[in-house]
Amino acid sequence: MPFPRILTLTLPSPYEGEGFHTRAIFGFDVLGTNGWKVMLTASIEDYIKAIYALEIEDRKASTKKLAQRLDVRMASVTGMIKHLASEGYVKHMPYRGVHLTERGRRVALDLVRRHRLIELFLSRTLALTWDELHADAEVLEHAVSDSLIERIYEYLGCPEFDPHGSPIPRKDGSVAPQPGVPLDQFPIGAKGTIAEVSDQDPEFLRYLTKLKLAIGSIIRVRERAPFNGPILLDSGSETIAIGHDAASRIRVHSGRAGGRRKSHN
Repeated sequence: MPFPRILTLTLPSPYEGEGFHTRAIFGFDVLGTNGWKVMLTASIEDYIKAIYALEIEDRKASTKKLAQRLDVRMASVTGMIKHLASEGYVKHMPYRGVHLTERGRRVALDLVRRHRLIELFLSRTLALTWDELHADAEVLEHAVSDSLIERIYEYLGCPEFDPHGSPIPRKDGSVAPQPGVPLDQFPIGAKGTIAEVSDQDPEFLRYLTKLKLAIGSIIRVRERAPFNGPILLDSGSETIAIGHDAASRIRVHSGRAGGRRKSHN
């Protein structure tokens, strides 16, 4: 019979207080030699997913950026990187950052798939707004069984994108390419469609809601002020000023939203 995805135990933890759980929730990685699956704590899974995200953003994950992203001390990050490297999930070279191995990448893609499907499920079934989804999905992604995730995937109609426009990894680990460029790099005078936004900061998402910008919104870059000044956008009948930092978290592609298959909505 299939094993459940989670097992909850109470364990002493040398990392307690640094983003790790004394009450450890274990997920499963790959089959061991005895037929049992290797168990990973939620905190280890969070590290692996954070490394994956930083590799997408910056091509590598530095100790400093991992500490900032996970809100833990540098010493804790150093200790965890050594542990992950010893278990074969990452490779670490001094001054070159951390990179996932193929084994680590499989774990990361499974977590990202879970997270984004849960976000879409919560959005469609409970009508949660896009700024409310991330925190709950962060918790649930460690606890939901593999079979339930696949039921959710089928129930949602085998979607390709989550509510923030991010591609949902397929079960085989492949990921649909995301067209477009960050808004702060989009050409002046060009018209495009908002395809993806960062889901890391709920305040940022509420800010976009206030500006009436959403996935599928059609915008035109009117002007980009020098020295990282504001970017002026035409959106519908309104002109919007948006900062470079906010614009860097928005991905835009030329063309209309209708070309996207099995979208978030």
